[in-house]
Amino acid sequence: MEPDEIIHQTLRLKIMSALQAGGPLEFPRLKAIVGATDGNLGAHLATLEKADYVKVEKDFVGKKPRTRISVTGTGKRAFARHVAYLRDLIGSTPTQTEE
Repeated sequence: MEPDEIIHQTLRLKIMSALQAGGPLEFPRLKAIVGATDGNLGAHLATLEKADYVKVEKDFVGKKPRTRISVTGTGKRAFARHVAYLRDLIGSTPTQTEE
């Protein structure tokens, strides 16, 4: 089993983890959760969107723009595989005993 190179990057792993918890998140909320700048978050979302791991929807609430991000079915499956990889990796690591 191999890591998902798209999800493996730390910020993208945080993004995918946050989105697994529930329905679409608005950009400012996701930004606060993962601790990213606007530009950094936007760039990583573009990578995830290109891989069809997330869906980015833009609309307006009144005259104010709103961007909402949700995980796709492809993204859910990729995240589950990556988590399984990490669990396998952790499970195969020998534990150190104190002397």
